[in-house]
Amino acid sequence: MTLDNIFQKVKHEHIRFVRFLYCDNGGIIRGKSAYAPTLTARMTGGIGLTVAMQAMNSLDQLQPMKGMGPVGEVRLVPDASTFRILPYAPHSAAVLTDMTTLEGNPWEACPRSFLARMELKARALGITVLASIENEFSLILDDKPWDDTLCFSSQGMLASQEFVDELAEDLDHQGIVLEQYYPELAPGQHEISVRHQDAMRAADQQIYTRETIRAVAANHGLRVSFAPKPWVDQAGNGGHIHFSLVDEAGNNLIYEPHDPYQLSPLGYEFMAGILFHLPALLALTAPTVNSYQRLVPNTWSGGYSCWGPDNREAPLRIASPLKSRESQSVNIELKAADLSANPYLALGGLIAAGLDGITQHREIGKPALVNPDQLTDHERQIMGIVRLPQTLSRALDYLTQNPVLTDALGDLLLNSYVAVKRSEVAFYDDKSPDDIAAWHRFRY
Repeated sequence: MTLDNIFQKVKHEHIRFVRFLYCDNGGIIRGKSAYAPTLTARMTGGIGLTVAMQAMNSLDQLQPMKGMGPVGEVRLVPDASTFRILPYAPHSAAVLTDMTTLEGNPWEACPRSFLARMELKARALGITVLASIENEFSLILDDKPWDDTLCFSSQGMLASQEFVDELAEDLDHQGIVLEQYYPELAPGQHEISVRHQDAMRAADQQIYTRETIRAVAANHGLRVSFAPKPWVDQAGNGGHIHFSLVDEAGNNLIYEPHDPYQLSPLGYEFMAGILFHLPALLALTAPTVNSYQRLVPNTWSGGYSCWGPDNREAPLRIASPLKSRESQSVNIELKAADLSANPYLALGGLIAAGLDGITQHREIGKPALVNPDQLTDHERQIMGIVRLPQTLSRALDYLTQNPVLTDALGDLLLNSYVAVKRSEVAFYDDKSPDDIAAWHRFRY
């Protein structure tokens, strides 16, 4: 969309405010709004933002970080192609932004620029990464699940039909293609899936999807939780990442019809890279203390380091393709991910890990064809299956010791991210499991 198109839409639709949105190191969607008469200058020059915001954690506690204090500013510069009129907000629109220096260069602590770098790295190998992030969320009334219906229950569909109808309409208005909806396992829990896009557009789409779900829920007098574990005694909310690789012509590079699981050697290598780096990658895909209340065996979240075809206890699952559309629909799912993640960091990290699998020709090992928790210790040892990190602190240890991911992130983004996350670990250190869940319930 050109700037002229945007200005015409703003005028024609009587838009008063345009939100300049970004997602920070704490996984919080933040932003500033430009008043319509000032938009011309803001769309080219951006909106000022203190450098300190990338050292702010999800509790609005500023962390001591060199170069991210009271002195210094960056710009939130909009990507015009992300402009959307917000159907749920009167006279409002939004754009997604990159953080740039005052000279107009990408700021080294910008998560969106990190994903852009990883996409370029993949394309240098002739690969475009397609992705879609599933949204599991809990609808809440008076701090309790708003319904008590069962998993996939038609009663749950009935109870939520007005909400879902409005949600589908609002997503459609923003060009977001809704593919599935259903009630999930926990009371008040629901799930939607949206059409895959290239990795950057998938991350952008996730920001708008999350904002839309929250807004539509509010229109119905509800609150929504994307927290990994809103209540410790109920199923958690995942943000499973489905992905595939295509070439410039759109051919699915991970499809191989003669393989038992219809996955190509390239697909296996990409998956092997993710599995190899998964203990460190978790710090980006499962990035909160609350994430590890969800990421435990026998909860279909992927508590062990393994892979398998349609194995929902494995963090990496080869999803069964659609009949007669195998070449288009074969994809891989990362289950060890949730919606407290910054999608730009999660997808950028996934690409970095997967590309390392390709360049290093990593081998994947044998698939787990059963629940890995039901194997004996000896059987898991033979298969190389180990328990994934059980705390955010441990995942951060793996991240800081992982040269592939640290090099990909760069020093400023890595150090600010780790500082933010270590501070959150410290804050929750003396909290009970119930208190941890409660503190996170409406954080995301």
